[in-house]
Amino acid sequence: MVCLLPFCLKEGLLGSANIGDECAMFEAVHGTAPDIAGKGFANPTALLMSSTLMLDHLGEPTAGKRIQNALEKVYRQAKHTTRDVGGKAGTEEFADAVIAALK
Repeated sequence: MVCLLPFCLKEGLLGSANIGDECAMFEAVHGTAPDIAGKGFANPTALLMSSTLMLDHLGEPTAGKRIQNALEKVYRQAKHTTRDVGGKAGTEEFADAVIAALK
């Protein structure tokens, strides 16, 4: 799965997959951000992008594509984006927008 929107190129928004012969691990590509932990304004995009990679790996590309499409819709609308990408939404508002876009 390849994301072509500019938001995917920003540091901290990329997902990753480490795939071996017997196991695989999927994670966000950024640090732990202890300075913002629990404050409600972290951007969950990287984790969601990692989940799309995991779903592809598990043979569920349709589910992964649904999540990616929902993310892209939220970013295109730019109404519920988080501070790090120029928005004003917190984590929960952003996540709720992605969930609504899935419906």
